[in-house]
Order: sequence, then structure tokens, then C-alpha cells
Amino acid sequence: MALRIAYVINSLEGGGAAQPVPAITGLLRDRGATVRVLALSMRNGKGRPALIAAGLDHRIGPGAKHQHGRAFRWLRTELRAFRPDLIWTSLTQATLMGQIAGRLMGVPVVSWQHNAFLKPANRRLLRMTRSWSRLWVADSSSVAALTRDRLGIAPDRVMTWPLFIADPAWSSRPDRPPGASFRIGSLGRLHPNKGYDVLIAALAAAGAAIGPDVRIEIAGEGAERDALERLRKTAGIETIAFVGYRRDVPDFLQSCDAYVQPSRAEGFCIAAHEAMAAGLPCIVSDVGEMPHTVRAAGGGLVVPPEDPAALALALTALVSDRTAAAAMGAAGRDYVSATYGAAAFAAAGNAIFDRIERWFEPSDLR
Repeated sequence: MALRIAYVINSLEGGGAAQPVPAITGLLRDRGATVRVLALSMRNGKGRPALIAAGLDHRIGPGAKHQHGRAFRWLRTELRAFRPDLIWTSLTQATLMGQIAGRLMGVPVVSWQHNAFLKPANRRLLRMTRSWSRLWVADSSSVAALTRDRLGIAPDRVMTWPLFIADPAWSSRPDRPPGASFRIGSLGRLHPNKGYDVLIAALAAAGAAIGPDVRIEIAGEGAERDALERLRKTAGIETIAFVGYRRDVPDFLQSCDAYVQPSRAEGFCIAAHEAMAAGLPCIVSDVGEMPHTVRAAGGGLVVPPEDPAALALALTALVSDRTAAAAMGAAGRDYVSATYGAAAFAAAGNAIFDRIERWFEPSDLR
């Protein structure tokens, strides 16, 4: 049976749920499914070019972020027109709306869980509606465990599909010219969850120990930019720069010598894994899947979240022993390439699709 799948996401914001959609839906389409992406809102639209490049059929809702009623009415209209066999949702807003629509239409729902952190209100809502999704898909083993625990979902209704494919081409980085600054990069929305205020506080705590040749570049946009710039200026930190959204992620990472992700909350964190695939030693906070990968690989240093003093020590250690840092980067690259290659991504996705297909076999009494 060729399934019709409505893939519902919150928005086409860059760095959000839209980022891995081409790879996910590519596998679904390879399995014969007809997929239509329904984004509840545009927001900054930076996730859209990837959908266009992949040739994905997609529709965009007319509402803004908090216009839930308008977004749901639009979604219901689109779903009635598309008549899906399956609704696949991502992130809380899209999941709740997709679950309600699925019950009204008698269509099964599959729902992603991406983040180790859920707002208390969202956690309560998803616990109430947990049975409305027939299957939950976690983007990492850590999020799978939290989904089972926090939402009270039976283990046999949670599967894991890491949303990352390590590109072997990223592991080849150009030689840095003699005398070049030591560049530490980070990729992420300028949002409190990303902890860039903690990074600024860590740099202030480290002071001269960081060294005059170190430059930290944060590639991303978001509502916190002005506040972070004020914090940077108040702290008198000149080593950090907010360089805006970068679509050329491989080029950005290959221009760096190390990577830092000081987040308060994460799920899988694709950006940190991309950095490891590029051979960068990483400093990450102990949230989500990042610390598990870094520790397993020996690919960097792990610090507690919201701990500027610990982060300052890690930064100082990394920049003061660059031979050890390079060895960490190589170890992380080798581990991530072996663990998150294209074959592993396809195997996890195919296992999930095999299970979904069985729902539609004549012998399966739904």
C-alpha cells in the first residue's frame, strides 16, 4: 500500500523542525509514500530552501506563532483536502493539533519527540494526549528514555531515529594558516535554551587565561540577540561575535578549530554532532544526547549546564593544550562517522516504516 502521509511541523524557522525534514521525508518517499509537509506558520522561512531543493510538496499556514485557533482551522482544511492515511507530527504545537485532527478524522498519528526539556504545561498536555499518538519517535536514546518516563508511554510505543547523517566530506578540513586565530564556533538560535549568556559569563570568568588569539563565533539568529549583545558589552568581552544565520554550515565548521554548545536544554543537538563529524573537539553541557556522544567518542569535554565557572575551566583547558584538542577532534570524527552514517540512518527509519506499514495490512484489526 502506498501511504499518503501528512507531515505536520510548527514552522519553517531555520534551525527548527524543518531542518531534518528533507532527509526524513526522503526515506518515506523512497518507501513509496506520498508526503505533503504542512507547516503551521512561516516564521523566518529559513528552513524553506531545503524543502524546495528536495522537491517537497509543502504548504504554509497563514498564522503567526501564537495564533493557535487560526493554525488549527487551516490545518483541518489542508488535511481534508489531502486525505492522508497517516499524520506525522513534530514538536508540541504541531503534535497537539495533529493528534486532535487525527482523532476527528480517524487517522493514526506518529509523533516526534526532539527535546529533553518540555515546558510543564506542554508536558501535562502531552501526558493527557499520549494515547492519541499510536507511535512516538525519539531523536536519540536520551530523549526516548525521557519520553517513556515523563509522558508515561509504554516502551513498546517508543522508537528511536537519530536525525543526523554524518557526511564523510566534512571530515576533511583545510589547513589553518600559521598565526591564524584559534576559532571556536557554535550554531544555534539565540534563545535562552542555548545558554549563550552562560558562555559570556564563562569568558568573563576566564579572563586572560583564554588567550589573545581566541575568537568565538556564534552563528544564529533569534529574539535574544540584542540582550546578548548588551551582556557582552557590559562584560567587556571582545572575543565573541554574533555572526548571524549561516546556511553554509560545512564551510562555517571547517573554518573553526573547536566547537562549544553551552545549552540549558537539548534533544539530539544536530549542530554538535555536525561539529564532531567535522573533526572539531567539542565542549558541551550535560544535557540531551550530546554528553553521551562526546563521552563515548572521547571527543571533547562535558560541563554542567548553567555553570560559567566549569565552562571557563573547560575553555581554558582546550585552548591551552591544542595538541590534545586536535586528538579529541579526530576521535569524535571517527566515532560519529561510524555511528551516524547513512546506513545507520536508513536502518532506523526503515524499521519505523516497516512497523507503520503493518498497521495497514488487512489482518491488522485497528
